[in-house]
Amino acid sequence: MEARPVDEIPEGSEWQYEPKWDGFRCILTRDGNAVAMLSKSGQDLSRYFPEIVSAALSLRAKNFVLDGELVVPVGGQFSFDDLLQRIHPAASRVKKLAEATPALYLAFDLLKEGTRELATELLSKRRGLLEKFADRQFPKAVLFRLSPASSQLKEAERWLMAAGGGSDGVIAKRLDLAYQAGNREGMQKIKKYRSADCVIGGFRYAEKRQAGRKVVGSVLLGLYNGDGLLHHVGFSSGIKARDKVSLTDKLEEVQQKQSFTGNAPGGPSRWSTKRSSEWTPVKPKYVVEVSYDHFTGERFRHGTSILRWRPDKRPSQCTMDQVKQKVARRFISDILTKT
Repeated sequence: MEARPVDEIPEGSEWQYEPKWDGFRCILTRDGNAVAMLSKSGQDLSRYFPEIVSAALSLRAKNFVLDGELVVPVGGQFSFDDLLQRIHPAASRVKKLAEATPALYLAFDLLKEGTRELATELLSKRRGLLEKFADRQFPKAVLFRLSPASSQLKEAERWLMAAGGGSDGVIAKRLDLAYQAGNREGMQKIKKYRSADCVIGGFRYAEKRQAGRKVVGSVLLGLYNGDGLLHHVGFSSGIKARDKVSLTDKLEEVQQKQSFTGNAPGGPSRWSTKRSSEWTPVKPKYVVEVSYDHFTGERFRHGTSILRWRPDKRPSQCTMDQVKQKVARRFISDILTKT
C-alpha cells in the first residue's frame, strides 16, 4: 500500500491520521515457526533484524501478517543512520548491532490473523482488530509497539509540526477503503518542508554533456559547525538545463584544491561509490537557500531543491543551528515507554 504525496493534510470523517516514521517499511509475516520481513522492494529483511524475528516468534499468535515500520531508537529518538548500519553483509556485525541497538517494530495495520484474511476489510474495522491484537500480543513483546492513530485533525497538525528525530510528517489513510495494495488511492503523505541557507562547496559534472561540453549535474552543499569547520551536508541536482552552462562557468572560475574542512563527499564509507568520490571543490563563496524535508546524522536525508541564490548572506552565516530539529518527544516517548 503506497502513499500519494500531497501538500496539505486532508480533512473529513473518512480520514485516519498517523505519524510518518523515518524508518524501513516492512510487512512482517509469521506462519508457525517461520517469520518473513519484506521491504517495499520485496527484499527479505529478516537476516538484518534477528531480534525482531525472535520477538515475533515469542508472540502467542502463530499466524499473522502485520504492516509496519522498523526503527532503531537511540538517545530518545529514532536514528535512520543506525538503521542503515543494519544492512551489512557480515552476520557477526548484524548480531553485534542487534544486541547494542535493538530495533523496534511499529505496527500500523493487521492484514491477517490466524486463517482470517483482513486485507479486504475496511481500515475502520482493521484498526480496531489491530488494537485488540496489540493488547493481547504486545505487552510482553518489548520490541513490538502499536503505532498511534487519530481521527482528529488537530492531532495530525501537532504531529506534523513536531516532525523530527524519527518522524518526518503525517500519513492520512481512508477509513472507508480496504487495503489498497499496489496503488496510492487509500493513503496520502504530508511532509513538513523547511529551508536553510547553505554554502556551495563543490559540484559534480552531469553524466551527459550539453552543447558538446561538460556541465554541472549537482552542487554540493555545506554548513559550518561551531568550530568553524565546513561540513558537507547534502546536494541539490534539480538544476534547469538552460542554467547549467552559465552555472558551470561560474563554479569553474572558483575551483580550488579544497573546500570542505570537516566531513567531505566521498569519505571512507561502505556506502561510498566510485561516483561519490568524483567531485570538484570550489571556493566557499556562493550561498543558496534550499528546501528540504528532513535533516539527520548531520546531513539532508534526501536531495534538496534550490529556492534562490543569497548574495546578501555571508558563507560564514550558513551554520548548523539552522537545521536543528526538535525531536517529537511527546509521542516518540509514548512509543518507547511500555505501559
